[in-house]
Amino acid sequence: MVKYKSLLDPEIRKETERRILALNKECSPKWGQLEVSQMLYHCNKVLMVAIGKIILPKTNPVIYAIGNLTKIEMRIFNNGIPHNMPTFSKLIVKENCNFGESRDQLLKTLGEFCEIAESGKLPKKHELFGTMTTKDWGFMEHKHLDHHLKQFGV
Repeated sequence: MVKYKSLLDPEIRKETERRILALNKECSPKWGQLEVSQMLYHCNKVLMVAIGKIILPKTNPVIYAIGNLTKIEMRIFNNGIPHNMPTFSKLIVKENCNFGESRDQLLKTLGEFCEIAESGKLPKKHELFGTMTTKDWGFMEHKHLDHHLKQFGV
């Protein structure tokens, strides 16, 4: 049976934190245009969606349907996120970012995400992926962070 990794599993969270701490400002991406500090800030923004601090715009019905199908596909096949996927403009980072501040803020927001999840107060819906359970959030947020940490070789 396939093991689904989740940021809400304490061991997976520790491993993810260790990988984040293994990054340094000299890390280069294997694909894409982001610098490592921008990637950290982007990942922080994505987690902020999960804790309700960033509200995404509504998507059109076709994109919404594709997003729902993508979530289902990822659950069935446990596959990763393809390289260079489009994202919401609110989550795109173009500005220069401080590496240490971006890393520390991501770790802080990750902790906040886990606390809010434990209290059962994560949003019940995502503007792309549709209805979300706590289990869905833990799984999808792990997939997103794992994707970007692999992008930078950790």
